[in-house]
Amino acid sequence: MVRKITLGCRAPMLIVSLLLACNAVASLQYEIIDLGTLGGNESGAYAINNNNQIVGYAYSNQGCHATLFDRTGAGSNLPIGGTSSTALSINDLAQIVGWSEGGRATLFDSSGAANNIYLDPTGAYGNTAAASINNLGDIVGWSFGWQAISFDPSGAGNNIVLDNLPGGSAARHINNSGQIVGYDGNRAALFVFGRGITVVHLGGFLPDSYSEARSINNLGQIVGEASYWDYTIHATLFDPTGAGNNIDLGTLGVLGDSRAMSINNHGQIVGYAAIEGDPWFHAVLFDPTGGRNNIDLNTLTDGDADWELITAECINDRGWIVGQGVNPDGELHAYLLTPEPGTLAVMLLGAMLLRTHRRNRL
Repeated sequence: MVRKITLGCRAPMLIVSLLLACNAVASLQYEIIDLGTLGGNESGAYAINNNNQIVGYAYSNQGCHATLFDRTGAGSNLPIGGTSSTALSINDLAQIVGWSEGGRATLFDSSGAANNIYLDPTGAYGNTAAASINNLGDIVGWSFGWQAISFDPSGAGNNIVLDNLPGGSAARHINNSGQIVGYDGNRAALFVFGRGITVVHLGGFLPDSYSEARSINNLGQIVGEASYWDYTIHATLFDPTGAGNNIDLGTLGVLGDSRAMSINNHGQIVGYAAIEGDPWFHAVLFDPTGGRNNIDLNTLTDGDADWELITAECINDRGWIVGQGVNPDGELHAYLLTPEPGTLAVMLLGAMLLRTHRRNRL
């Protein structure tokens, strides 16, 4: 099912903000595509690479499968894991990681031939999940004993625990420079390999309070969430130096929680936020300046779209967005938002202006 949504000129991305500062009028349009299931009634998309390949999970009549989705929405979805598996990340080489058998970190065979590699072959860490794989094939994740782990992609078991402070740790994402983010001791953290492993605690908005980093782009920009002064959780753009100059990305109202899940290499940020009186979260495009010009994707749908977009889990460098929503039939389904040609032109122009802006500041 394909529907159109329109993104007006209040778009929160910094590149679009630069266009508006020049009094340009931009109307950005997207299509929404229902990615379907495997014959069951539920699916969710967690990651999209720069070749527009999408992974997540989908239900069949037998159970929940790690899935490589047909991005056209035609339904030719490919199960790549068994009946208790989920795919969490795909790199630009179509290498896919996640977990299978309910809790074994797995490098999946993207052909669906089931030649999967278990990344903790002896079960030394108990239940595990592989959360992210970069274009070099480096894999990170965690154990459910809450240890951040760098996994040996060969499956030989030469895994490295990144840290294990009281409160636990987890690695959520790795960029192409090998920088890893997640949390350590209940605080957002940047893990850096060198002579040993350096852990930079990124802080939050309150002393010694909860924070977590979810995504790092190839420029080292980091997003996630942190406890806020009103005891809610707010989407956050972290200061990667650990100096604490973090930016509160705000919510969709005065009160409520929010979370930033993904930042692409153009600095565009997606995630989700709570809405007072609504049991569902709402998918959000965040204003990366902290100006709180955040946009609820549900306000952008055409009148006949009849979707409720709950989460935005990932945005690639082409501006394609994936997540989960309630479709017109009332089922939880993975969706894809794709920019139309005019939207892409505005994005490219904005990216050019952003690069010029950065050079002028040097």
